Amino acid sequence: MTLFDDREHAEEARFAHNAEILFRIQARRNKLLGHWAAERMALDAAETESYARAVVQAEFEEAGDEDVIRKVLGDLLMAGIDVSEADVRKALESTAVEARRQLMGEV
Repeated sequence: MTLFDDREHAEEARFAHNAEILFRIQARRNKLLGHWAAERMALDAAETESYARAVVQAEFEEAGDEDVIRKVLGDLLMAGIDVSEADVRKALESTAVEARRQLMGEV
Protein backbone atom coordinates (compact mmCIF):
# COMPACT_ATOMS: atom_id res chain seq x y z
CA MET A 1 0.00 0.00 0.00
CA THR A 2 1.28 3.44 -0.85
CA LEU A 3 1.30 6.53 1.31
CA PHE A 4 -1.43 7.96 -0.92
CA ASP A 5 -3.62 4.90 -0.29
CA ASP A 6 -3.07 5.22 3.45
CA ARG A 7 -4.10 8.87 3.36
CA GLU A 8 -7.15 8.06 1.25
CA HIS A 9 -8.29 5.36 3.68
CA ALA A 10 -7.71 7.63 6.66
CA GLU A 11 -9.75 10.38 5.01
CA GLU A 12 -12.58 7.96 4.24
CA ALA A 13 -12.57 6.70 7.84
CA ARG A 14 -12.63 10.28 9.18
CA PHE A 15 -15.52 11.18 6.88
CA ALA A 16 -17.49 8.09 7.99
CA HIS A 17 -16.81 8.87 11.64
CA ASN A 18 -17.93 12.50 11.24
CA ALA A 19 -21.10 11.40 9.43
CA GLU A 20 -21.91 8.95 12.22
CA ILE A 21 -21.36 11.61 14.90
CA LEU A 22 -23.59 14.07 13.02
CA PHE A 23 -26.31 11.42 12.70
CA ARG A 24 -26.14 10.64 16.43
CA ILE A 25 -26.29 14.34 17.33
CA GLN A 26 -29.34 14.88 15.13
CA ALA A 27 -31.10 11.83 16.54
CA ARG A 28 -30.37 12.94 20.11
CA ARG A 29 -31.46 16.49 19.27
CA ASN A 30 -34.75 15.22 17.86
CA LYS A 31 -35.33 13.04 20.90
CA LEU A 32 -34.71 16.01 23.20
CA LEU A 33 -37.07 18.11 21.09
CA GLY A 34 -39.67 15.36 21.46
CA HIS A 35 -39.26 15.55 25.22
CA TRP A 36 -39.57 19.34 25.09
CA ALA A 37 -42.83 19.11 23.15
CA ALA A 38 -44.18 16.25 25.26
CA GLU A 39 -43.63 18.31 28.40
CA ARG A 40 -45.72 21.11 26.92
CA MET A 41 -48.45 18.62 25.99
CA ALA A 42 -48.34 17.16 29.55
CA LEU A 43 -47.73 13.61 28.32
CA ASP A 44 -46.95 10.89 30.86
CA ALA A 45 -43.57 9.11 30.88
CA ALA A 46 -44.56 6.29 28.52
CA GLU A 47 -46.27 8.69 26.10
CA THR A 48 -43.23 10.98 26.24
CA GLU A 49 -40.83 8.20 25.23
CA SER A 50 -43.14 7.08 22.45
CA TYR A 51 -43.55 10.64 21.20
CA ALA A 52 -39.79 11.28 21.31
CA ARG A 53 -39.24 8.18 19.15
CA ALA A 54 -41.86 9.44 16.69
CA VAL A 55 -40.03 12.77 16.42
CA VAL A 56 -36.76 10.93 15.72
CA GLN A 57 -38.55 8.93 13.00
CA ALA A 58 -39.92 12.12 11.44
CA GLU A 59 -36.34 13.06 10.50
CA PHE A 60 -36.38 10.35 7.83
CA GLU A 61 -39.36 11.74 5.89
CA GLU A 62 -37.31 14.28 3.95
CA ALA A 63 -33.90 15.90 4.00
CA GLY A 64 -33.39 18.74 6.44
CA ASP A 65 -35.16 19.76 9.61
CA GLU A 66 -38.44 20.93 8.12
CA ASP A 67 -40.17 17.57 8.60
CA VAL A 68 -39.29 17.53 12.31
CA ILE A 69 -40.38 21.15 12.80
CA ARG A 70 -43.61 20.53 10.92
CA LYS A 71 -44.43 17.44 13.02
CA VAL A 72 -43.72 19.04 16.40
CA LEU A 73 -45.44 22.31 15.54
CA GLY A 74 -48.49 20.49 14.18
CA ASP A 75 -48.72 18.22 17.21
CA LEU A 76 -48.42 21.11 19.64
CA LEU A 77 -51.06 23.13 17.82
CA MET A 78 -53.39 20.11 17.66
CA ALA A 79 -52.97 19.74 21.43
CA GLY A 80 -54.09 23.35 21.86
CA ILE A 81 -50.65 24.63 22.87
CA ASP A 82 -50.01 28.25 21.93
CA VAL A 83 -46.65 27.98 20.17
CA SER A 84 -45.12 29.52 17.07
CA GLU A 85 -42.81 28.08 14.47
CA ALA A 86 -40.11 30.38 15.84
CA ASP A 87 -40.56 28.80 19.28
CA VAL A 88 -40.06 25.33 17.83
CA ARG A 89 -37.02 26.44 15.83
CA LYS A 90 -35.52 28.02 18.96
CA ALA A 91 -36.12 24.78 20.89
CA LEU A 92 -34.52 22.81 18.04
CA GLU A 93 -31.42 25.00 18.24
CA SER A 94 -31.13 24.68 22.01
CA THR A 95 -31.65 20.92 21.92
CA ALA A 96 -28.95 20.68 19.23
CA VAL A 97 -26.50 22.35 21.60
CA GLU A 98 -27.52 20.03 24.43
CA ALA A 99 -27.31 16.94 22.20
CA ARG A 100 -23.80 17.85 21.09
CA ARG A 101 -22.76 18.49 24.70
CA GLN A 102 -24.17 15.14 25.81
CA LEU A 103 -22.57 13.14 23.01
CA MET A 104 -19.19 14.82 23.32
CA GLY A 105 -19.28 13.97 27.02
CA GLU A 106 -19.79 10.30 26.11
CA VAL A 107 -16.91 10.08 23.62
